Amino acid sequence: MPLRVIGSGALMLQVKYLRGTKDGDVLESLAINQAVKGKLLGLGGPGTPLARRCGIYLDVVNSGLPFLPRLPLFHPIERLNAAMQNFTVEALDVVDVVVSKLKPFRPNDRRDIESMCNLGHVDPDLVVERFRAAADAILGSAYADDLPLYAERLNQIERDWLFTDESQFDFEEMDDHL
Repeated sequence: MPLRVIGSGALMLQVKYLRGTKDGDVLESLAINQAVKGKLLGLGGPGTPLARRCGIYLDVVNSGLPFLPRLPLFHPIERLNAAMQNFTVEALDVVDVVVSKLKPFRPNDRRDIESMCNLGHVDPDLVVERFRAAADAILGSAYADDLPLYAERLNQIERDWLFTDESQFDFEEMDDHL
């Protein structure tokens, strides 16, 4: 059963990057039903002995919450999987993590994004491509009204951290093609 790690945990599993965090986010999936979620949180959720020992707790995030393409990219973390018996660990692709952080865009999210850009892990063309795929995934939904804000945030990243021209998006035209 895959444990799909998102957020800063996914970054730290894939690249040379460390930052303090209180939780490790795993994306909910069909394999992680309520019973499995309950067991996972019972083992490593807030306040558990494992969480106290590791200084970080497990959190299971509803799959509808993150801003992601319909088919997010995950990579197996072989060094962890070699020791696993019941799970495999997969980390969300660095560029997809960056795109997902456009929704909350809290100070830690911005630091993560800036660090990934400074470390050379964010290709400007690919981040725009993955942003368009994520935007396409929510067009026509209640969250579509937030797309201009996410685009402004992406433009800030392009301008301030990737040092490229800002991309233009016409969400109405994209929505007409659905």
